[in-house]
Amino acid sequence: MERFDVKRGLEKQVTLNGGLAVLAQDYFDNVDDTGDNSFNGSHDIMTSIVASYNEQGALVVNITNIPPDFDDAEAVKSAMEARKNWTLFLDAATGYNSKQRGDKAKEWAKKASKAKSGISAARHFMSMSQNIPEEISEQAESMIEEIETALEQGDYTKAAGRAGKLAKLLE
Repeated sequence: MERFDVKRGLEKQVTLNGGLAVLAQDYFDNVDDTGDNSFNGSHDIMTSIVASYNEQGALVVNITNIPPDFDDAEAVKSAMEARKNWTLFLDAATGYNSKQRGDKAKEWAKKASKAKSGISAARHFMSMSQNIPEEISEQAESMIEEIETALEQGDYTKAAGRAGKLAKLLE
């Protein structure tokens, strides 16, 4: 499963234009609208495409590809065309080009990493320090639980923000 950030306001615009399935029909052969701005489809080497916008406004896609017959020039050309359609669909569905999507993915991963390292640093600090008031320690443990829950739910922005607050609490 892949997750792609979506430009602010684009999901609403896509919805007004008929939804993600209508957009996908411009790029893929077989598209079934599954409601709630989502679809199931296929196109050439992409035997299964399941896509939707999630609660946080990101595009979530699960795709299955089969490799083309590399000895057949037409099959390779067809596969390249299918990949081109895939890229054009992602451009339209996210509002970002390939480079921007890559940058956003790195940014998203950094938020998760920041949150995880915040938890690790807080636990290490609390284990080393002997004069932390019980109240602060309880607050820190509560915040750690919030961060872990946010990470499990895939809300890395919230998790990174809570990690910053946790660091300030333990200063």
